[in-house]
Amino acid sequence: MGIIPIISLVVLTSALSSYLLLTSRGRFLLKSLVSKIKRQEWRFRYGKLNYLRSRFSRTITIAAIILVAVIAGNSVSAKVTGLPPASLKSISVPEPDNLGDFVKDKVAAIKLGKALFWDMQVGSDGQSSCASCHFHAGADNRSKNQIAPGLLRINADGTENPDKIFNVGGLPNYQLRKEDFPFHKLSDPDNPATVVSDNNDVSSSQGAFNTKFVDVKPGSAEDQVKNEPDEVFNVGGINVRRVQPRNTPTVINAVFNFRNFWDGKAQNIFNGVNPFGLRDPNAAVVKAETPNNPKFVKISLNNSSLASQALAPPLSSFELSANGRTFQEIGDKFGRIDRKSLGVGRGKKLPRKLAKKLFSLRPLGKQVVHPQDSVLGRDSRSPKPGLKDRTYEQMIKDAFKSEWWKSNQLIQIDAEGVRTFVKKPDNSSQTDEYSVLEYNFSLFFGLAVQLYESTLISDDTPYDRFLEGNRRALTAQQQRGKGLFEGKALCIGCHSGLELTSASVSSVTQNGRIKRVPFGLKSPEDTGFFNIGVRPATDDPGLGANDGLQINGQGNPLSEARLAQLGKFKDLLGENPPILTPPLNSTEAVVANGAFKAPGLRDVELTAPYFHNGGQATLEQVIDFYNRGGDFGALPPLGLSSAEKQELVAFLKGLTDERVRYQKAPFDHPQLFVPNGHPGNSNYVVNDGTGKATDSLLEIPAVGRNGDKGTPNFLS
Repeated sequence: MGIIPIISLVVLTSALSSYLLLTSRGRFLLKSLVSKIKRQEWRFRYGKLNYLRSRFSRTITIAAIILVAVIAGNSVSAKVTGLPPASLKSISVPEPDNLGDFVKDKVAAIKLGKALFWDMQVGSDGQSSCASCHFHAGADNRSKNQIAPGLLRINADGTENPDKIFNVGGLPNYQLRKEDFPFHKLSDPDNPATVVSDNNDVSSSQGAFNTKFVDVKPGSAEDQVKNEPDEVFNVGGINVRRVQPRNTPTVINAVFNFRNFWDGKAQNIFNGVNPFGLRDPNAAVVKAETPNNPKFVKISLNNSSLASQALAPPLSSFELSANGRTFQEIGDKFGRIDRKSLGVGRGKKLPRKLAKKLFSLRPLGKQVVHPQDSVLGRDSRSPKPGLKDRTYEQMIKDAFKSEWWKSNQLIQIDAEGVRTFVKKPDNSSQTDEYSVLEYNFSLFFGLAVQLYESTLISDDTPYDRFLEGNRRALTAQQQRGKGLFEGKALCIGCHSGLELTSASVSSVTQNGRIKRVPFGLKSPEDTGFFNIGVRPATDDPGLGANDGLQINGQGNPLSEARLAQLGKFKDLLGENPPILTPPLNSTEAVVANGAFKAPGLRDVELTAPYFHNGGQATLEQVIDFYNRGGDFGALPPLGLSSAEKQELVAFLKGLTDERVRYQKAPFDHPQLFVPNGHPGNSNYVVNDGTGKATDSLLEIPAVGRNGDKGTPNFLS
């Protein structure tokens, strides 16, 4: 598309957009244009479902049609009215309709959630927490031992074909450098044909060592584990921490997402047990209407993808856990053993008495809590670590209704997984016993973390103040960038609404969970998920993969459009599928392979590296990527000038909430020690005596409500 026609398009759009959207005559013309779009003979390449690529003419007419198609097909979730536009503050924070059936004190639940989110004792190693990968603007700014090879690579037929070769740095424990980026290098960043080098590595977050879970050690922060050789993440045969196969997204504003994770695996409905929602027909928790009458029940909380998401990392062998750990055992590790039972023979399960006190580890017992912490400050023991006069048992009881934790019976699980209510432990090595509080720990963990993360909303950016009527909140350059964002650069097509993502709850509510691409073959797609050509779909199928939940021997598609094609939408998602026009055909191609959730963009200045593979280190590199039409043929080239690129970058920096930058409430936090690679380099590490490399630990100091200087950005 030529530069002059595009400039004309921007001017034309600025003058006519309000007319087209706000007046009856304008809406009539808009409808007419959309009808014309339907008659255009667009040519798309669908071999890998890269549905946005097309051959664009260089006329302003075609450019205008593209823009109208984007507006028509990706409705902005903020409703257009005659009133001044509102900011993110005007969007209600999504919350379960039936939250009151579980939570009796939301303030207490937020306190519990913040403690659990930041507590290093949650990890199998007693060193890792949720916050270990989300401590910098809700994301991760570490740069040593942060590379994973292409472990999610598949063959064209969908079979697994993991790439275990490190391209960036050659080996694990590598210290990333600025010159390593972008991972897909071009001699001319505006010309996708000028490839210098390409690799499928991922810049992500280091997590756990490769270990096998043996048992908890009640009252101890560290689980009993067995080290196992790691064929990928080792230096000279010494295990290093594994790195996750996708880049870490920010948790700030994540509460607005209808689904969470890059591939949407964390379901909008929370089942209290795992991330799979209604997809898992066996998920059940225990409810005791009276202490003597516990029952297994299935629960369903909508608008709870953050709770669903929270249950994955603590059990992930790449993130916080040894292989084979369960949430009941996480709850049990915070319990107190009967000291008289220590003489029980080796290999037998320790008996768990009815009257034992759970969660005896001091919350945040390894970390200092700032006395002015906006949530936990009143309970701080500073300068000593942990919270005073608090146990997790009591925090759960303060936050949740008693029917979810109060019972005088145990849940006994035999070697075959059969669950039975019993009044006394059987002292058998063949069974496990859990109290109701232990058994429902996943329910408490997920909801509490969700309620805490729901407070992490960055709605005081210059952009938000500009929308509220302060015309000086954005500079002239940023305002030009805003115009590009909403026009020529086509960003608004995926980053729509006040949440700046079409994957938001409000967008899905307005547009439906699945819809048709508004041009070309009009293929069905999941709302808010796009293939933008970051990598070939075989490097990481994203939304095109299965959920991994083996029900009747097979998983189900993550793509909700594909579930609808299979007739499984209502059974697995709890509602009827949207009615599409034309109706959904069970054999037509669905846009899913290589598609990923569109992230919100607030604080994007602080959350490098970018995209699901972490392959771009700067906003300038991101804009170059979009300007050339992506790296693997998925997008139209934009024809941005150098000045326009800088205007877009300036606008994106206007999306930063300074409270996030300087860790002011609600973004303040306890002290944290994060693994930061291992002493040595990619060729040499120090064995800690167990086959694992010794850790380098980076201290993130405790911060109170007034904030501090913040933490450095990635590679700065």
